[in-house]
Amino acid sequence: MIVFRWLLSRKRYSVREVAALPFFRMSSRVSESAQEMPVARHRVTVALLAWFIAVAWQNAMGQVSPAPAPSQAPQPSTVSAPSTSLANGMPPATASPSTIVPSFQLLLDFKDTDIKFDLRSMMDILRDSRHEGWVLAAYPDPKTSRPLIGAGFGLDVEATEHPQTDPLNPRPFIEPSTAQLWLAAGLDPEQLQKILDRFDRDLEKWKKKKYRKKIRTHTLSPELTNDEATRLLRISSIQAVQNARAYCRTFDQLTASQQMALSQLVFQMGVNLEEFVQFLGALNGFPDESVLPQPGSGVGTSGDHWKTVQHTLIDSEWARRYTTRAISVIAMFDPDYIQGPRAAERRVEVELPPPVKHRHKKTPSSQTKRKVA
Repeated sequence: MIVFRWLLSRKRYSVREVAALPFFRMSSRVSESAQEMPVARHRVTVALLAWFIAVAWQNAMGQVSPAPAPSQAPQPSTVSAPSTSLANGMPPATASPSTIVPSFQLLLDFKDTDIKFDLRSMMDILRDSRHEGWVLAAYPDPKTSRPLIGAGFGLDVEATEHPQTDPLNPRPFIEPSTAQLWLAAGLDPEQLQKILDRFDRDLEKWKKKKYRKKIRTHTLSPELTNDEATRLLRISSIQAVQNARAYCRTFDQLTASQQMALSQLVFQMGVNLEEFVQFLGALNGFPDESVLPQPGSGVGTSGDHWKTVQHTLIDSEWARRYTTRAISVIAMFDPDYIQGPRAAERRVEVELPPPVKHRHKKTPSSQTKRKVA
């Protein structure tokens, strides 16, 4: 079993300061300077080895342990949220060895047949410039200046807790770190560190404005191959799908287009989708018993219900800010989308206000200034 469950510090982690356990191909930044590397590597290696032995021992004991006595009622199993860290190379004190990995393992166990839509189709949409875009070099996020690559893949994200607060949804949220996803995609961690180092130098030298210009003019030198960036996009798309399940109790009953729409929302917004309270409430609630999903029929059979879901997004600031993208995504929640995608988009388009056009003020020329004077 390959164990991926660990957390890198939010501070700019150095892959050269990694504690590597060759058998597991694992890495974790545990020191702040090169002088601490030998001690840190030893500490993490011993901790992870002890952890793996504990897991193996527990699994072995579970296989040979006798069945519970008839008088003992079996305890219900619970799904725990991902643990936040392996701080200083040690597993969280509150987590047992058997509950450290499971939710992240869902990403590795994913099969394309687990969903109704074609994952490659969603990846193609995300690569489109009207959505995330596609850049094979690190570039700054337009708002935060944090490093991104490919179709908006975050290069310095830490693993975080995202507890499941819906008692009717047993599926956990999965919020791994960049390094975990990087390794899950089969990429070299040293390559990640080199990209981060180069990004820091270039951002300091160019600033965000010049960086954006280089993106528009396609003059950034590629730092990933198209195949490598596609692997990152696939694993992050799978993460979005699994978290979409955690947001929607009836995800498996949605139509293919509805599953894709929700997965796209999660991909773009991440944990910020929690703020869309009305949308999530409409998504998981039903106005009355007449529109409850019937056995053998998808949730998408209730037109009124899905109009309500759509309107919670149409009325959002997100839809006004990302109008083109919003029209495409919101239309997919229409249960009749497959019969006419363009017609479904037009029905959304007429209800959305036109996108706001930002006009930049022209700087007066020296000749104009002289005339005014």
